[in-house]
Amino acid sequence: MTALRSHPRFVSLEGGEGAGKTTVLHALRDALRAEGVAVVNTREPGGTPLAEMIRNLLLDPAHEPPAAETELLLMFAARAQHVRETIAPALERGAWVISDRFTDSSYAYQGGGRGLDVGLIAELERRVVGLQPGLTLLLDVDVAQGRERTRGRDLAPGGNGPDRIERERDEFFERVRATYRARAAAEPQRFRVIDASQPAQAVATAAVAQLRAWRDGAA
Repeated sequence: MTALRSHPRFVSLEGGEGAGKTTVLHALRDALRAEGVAVVNTREPGGTPLAEMIRNLLLDPAHEPPAAETELLLMFAARAQHVRETIAPALERGAWVISDRFTDSSYAYQGGGRGLDVGLIAELERRVVGLQPGLTLLLDVDVAQGRERTRGRDLAPGGNGPDRIERERDEFFERVRATYRARAAAEPQRFRVIDASQPAQAVATAAVAQLRAWRDGAA
């Protein structure tokens, strides 16, 4: 069986819609760079030209809706490319990597949300990805509040409207949130849960504090 390895300089951000991951991602990057640390910010699905093409297939509501299994396999196809072309090379050269989503999102969205077999996801994680973040920051926010934030963003000037997954019903996102919280409870050594119902700056400040504590401990 392929071993799943963890890397201390690999940090992932997870959470449901409207949790504020983009703001936190930028705050973490700026905090590390201010200390003279090389850092790569990236996202999933995406992070390489090919993986960004897969992202478009997955999220553009104009495309044919994929079956749940197709969605899962495309997510892992993009992730495999992401690891090999972006994440692993950055870690090998000594940089920190902060990713907006990683494999926990497949457990939450395709496992919890779609109801797919968690064993299949775990097998793909081991065989196709083989890598796990050393630290995962879960930005936890009530589904209603998070969706209200995304509606405001989508209606703002220049907004692109909700993508295919963002158009799911509240019940879907409740299952996603419950799965995230269960994973965090099961892996307290990796997860740090941050109350994302707070104002954006407060959430970013809390995330930076968690990253610094992790970095001090991992050094």
